[in-house]
Amino acid sequence: MLSTTSFRRSALPFAAAAVALAGLLTACGGAEPAKPVAVTSSVTPASAAAPAPQAGQVPAVAKTQGWLKIYDGPAPAGANAVQLNVTSNPSVGQYVSDGAGRSLYRFDKDTANPSASNCAGQCAVTWPPLTVARNQSIYVAGVDPQRVGFIERADGACQVTVGGWPVYYFGKDKNAGDLLGQGVGGTWFAVAPSGGKATAS
Repeated sequence: MLSTTSFRRSALPFAAAAVALAGLLTACGGAEPAKPVAVTSSVTPASAAAPAPQAGQVPAVAKTQGWLKIYDGPAPAGANAVQLNVTSNPSVGQYVSDGAGRSLYRFDKDTANPSASNCAGQCAVTWPPLTVARNQSIYVAGVDPQRVGFIERADGACQVTVGGWPVYYFGKDKNAGDLLGQGVGGTWFAVAPSGGKATAS
C-alpha cells in the first residue's frame, strides 16, 4: 500500500505533465484561444475600413495557416475579424493600417525569416502587438494575403505578421492616420504592404 508521501511523489510527474499540456492547449497554436495581450483589431464602420463587398460577394479564403483563415477582401459587416487595409500618407507612402485606420509598425530588431518578435515587457506596453484570437479570421484589402500570417509570442498570444515581420501599434498614436511612431529610435517604421519599411518614394 502506498504511503501518502509516496503517492504525492508518484503523482508529481503527472501533475507537471498536466500543467504543461494545459499550457500547450491554451497557446496560440493549441486547441483553445489565447488571451490577447494587446489590442486586437476588429471590423469597424465602412467609413473607416475598405469598401464593403457588393451584395452576394463573399471574400474568398486566400490562405490558411494552421487554424487561421485569411480572406482576400474586406470583412463582411459584423464579422469577428482583424481587418488590414492599405493607407497612403505623403510622408511615408503606402502603409498598413487596421480596420479602424490605426497605423501599424515593424521593428528592426525583430526578424522576418524566421518570423520572431524581440519586443516584450515594457517594449510591448509602448508598442502593443496586433494579435488575432482563434475565434477570428483576418481580412486583407490591398495587402497580398500570402504575405500575412501570425507567430506565437512567448506569452502564447498570436501576433499578426506582414511579410514575416510582426506588426505593432504605437501607444502614442490616438487617432486614425496618426504616424507618431515613424522612425522612433531609428528602428520603428510604418509597415509597407510588402512587410518592408514604409517610406515615401
